[in-house]
Amino acid sequence: MSKHEGLARDSLGTLESIVMGVAGTAPAFSVAVTTATIVAAVGVLSVGSILYCGLIMFGITLAFIHLSKITPNAGAAYAWVGHVFGPRWGFFAGWGLLVASVFFMVSATIPAATSTLVLLAPHLVDSTHWVAGTAALWLTAVTLVVTRGIKHSSYTQLTLTVFETAILLALIIGAFIKYSDAPMHPPSMIWISPVSFTPQVFATGALTAIFFFWGWDVTMNLSEESRSNQTGAGGAAGVGAFWSVLNMMLFFTIMMVVVLIALNDQEIANADTNILLAVATKLFPAPWNYLAVFCTIVSTVGTIETQILQFSRSMFAMARDRMLHPVYAQVHPEWQTPWMATIVIWGLGMLLLFTSSYMPSVKEILQSSILAIGFQICFYMSLAGFACAWHYRKKLHSGPRRAISYVLWPALSATFMVFIALYSIPTFDTLTNVMGAGGLLIGFIPLLLNERRFGRQVIRSSRP
Repeated sequence: MSKHEGLARDSLGTLESIVMGVAGTAPAFSVAVTTATIVAAVGVLSVGSILYCGLIMFGITLAFIHLSKITPNAGAAYAWVGHVFGPRWGFFAGWGLLVASVFFMVSATIPAATSTLVLLAPHLVDSTHWVAGTAALWLTAVTLVVTRGIKHSSYTQLTLTVFETAILLALIIGAFIKYSDAPMHPPSMIWISPVSFTPQVFATGALTAIFFFWGWDVTMNLSEESRSNQTGAGGAAGVGAFWSVLNMMLFFTIMMVVVLIALNDQEIANADTNILLAVATKLFPAPWNYLAVFCTIVSTVGTIETQILQFSRSMFAMARDRMLHPVYAQVHPEWQTPWMATIVIWGLGMLLLFTSSYMPSVKEILQSSILAIGFQICFYMSLAGFACAWHYRKKLHSGPRRAISYVLWPALSATFMVFIALYSIPTFDTLTNVMGAGGLLIGFIPLLLNERRFGRQVIRSSRP
């Protein structure tokens, strides 16, 4: 494949990149899926967990933005970690994302399914078979949209994000108006005070909070399809990553406060993945409260789309460099999308959904997948943070601003992520450890097979 063949270049501008980053973090979806889990784990310290995790994630965002100056690459973390630390480390950075994305097909499509059943057949919401079947239909529909081309995906995301934002703003404003005088949990500085956290509480809260923020880096996986600029500063992809994470730090912190002031602990636990509906029901009369259900569905569809994009672009880049089988680097001649890689994540997602349909409860499926994904996010993003700090280590002598932005903040964020992951492993049950650490270790099989097939490869980070 020549340098000018393949993905659709210059297709995404700055606004579209920001929308992709916001859709990747999926505001409504993240709140709906993760709130009950994080509140059960750390209570009102959820607010501080999200705030501090946002600061950690912003350091990783800086790392991605600076690493993208090496060259735009659909593989993002895979390519840049490989460029700095060598192809094997690069492979596992990419593999961590691939595995997390596959598990995400379960934790993302299930909320879409439960929200759909709330509207159409409420009595089936607790049936794992019906939930898994409905989730499979959503996964198939979104996959078809993604396969048709990046412009179709961006137009869909723009529409969905505008609708989602309007509903979430209504919930935030309504909650502060109604519960400012009589909150269910009275706001306190204890919620964000560093002294309120023990190492174990911090690690537990942060591992779950990381799931809130994950997905913004899809902008970097779309860097080959985004408009560049003349300074080599990451172009639209870098700007999109910066502003999407900054906005999400503010939004998630506020939204967690909204949930705590509007709902008591029992209501949060009972709401499970329908937390937005629980808040909306206390604020607005029927049927307007059901707009929150539509909001969750819209957000979930958006994040499924961005995660399929992220997986397919990463697999495409790895296959293009022969770190995976070259068949996955095939690009559709008309739609200019890596259609084979897209089919792979659809197939694996369907397999996991079928398997999950035999688990005892929907809640158990979500908790195990969220924690496993959090572990894998810590793994590949910490590698990117360390890669940035090492690659730009000479910036330590270029003044405080550059030293902090290029080296210190990314390195500290990466160190925190390693701590969070290692500290959490002993607290996982067997299923979560198998999904989290086991999913990463399986990567040795394709790595060794492809090294035997093609010999040791040097990642050509100057590509695409």
